[in-house]
Amino acid sequence: MIVVIDTNCLLNILSLRHPHGVLLDAWMDGRYDWAISNEVLSEYEETTRPRIGERRWNDFLTLLNSGAEVNGNLIRQQPDFRFQVIKSDLDDNKFIDCAITANAQWIITHDRHFDVLAATTYRPRPIRPDKFMEMMNL
Repeated sequence: MIVVIDTNCLLNILSLRHPHGVLLDAWMDGRYDWAISNEVLSEYEETTRPRIGERRWNDFLTLLNSGAEVNGNLIRQQPDFRFQVIKSDLDDNKFIDCAITANAQWIITHDRHFDVLAATTYRPRPIRPDKFMEMMNL
């Protein structure tokens, strides 16, 4: 199963104390594939790095690369088409572009802008982290 993780969920997933941290453990255990593009990674860095600091950001990058090498479950996707599904927040489209081109089933997000996917024929569907955890029996 392939997922894209929205930035609004990433900080919780990276937290050792937050219940959503089990999603990172599940990914490291090879339970799902995580699709990421350069645009998505840039937004992760822009938003996350100032909050967690340089050292933890570099640890996160190391973790991503390790997961890619050990489990082969990091999909580096470079969309060459802009689907422009979300009109209300154009910046969110980078996650949809990555998800569609990676053939992802889910975009893990709290953002209601992604609810427009329900009215499309595109495969990725938005899912809240709690619902994803429930589906994965975490």
